[in-house]
Amino acid sequence: DVQLQASGGGSVQTGGSLRLSCRVSGVTLDDYAIGWWRRAPGTVRELVSCINAGDGETYYGGSVEPGRLTISSDNAENTVYLQMRDLRPEDTAVYYCAVARGSSWSSAPNGYKYWGRGTQVTVSS
Repeated sequence: DVQLQASGGGSVQTGGSLRLSCRVSGVTLDDYAIGWWRRAPGTVRELVSCINAGDGETYYGGSVEPGRLTISSDNAENTVYLQMRDLRPEDTAVYYCAVARGSSWSSAPNGYKYWGRGTQVTVSS
């Protein structure tokens, strides 16, 4: 079976950094696209970023400022990362990783077949 374990969340001050990790088991990582999603309190789930772990192509959601959040993968460790810098209170959310239905990225939640339980990120002023 496919399982995803997200970790690395925590509480930081505005301007701080965190690196989230998503360890995936049950699939060969480089055969799939992996996405990071987040849901802030009282809001709908939104796509943060997605990576094609086979060729390294990346996509960032429209609300993400270029360069502040960066997705990467370590295929040997079957792990996808989200490096977050210059964090702001509006980044506060539960962050989820998910495996897409294939190697192509998707901006729609139903384009992802497997989901982790998420990790909490809290950014205070």
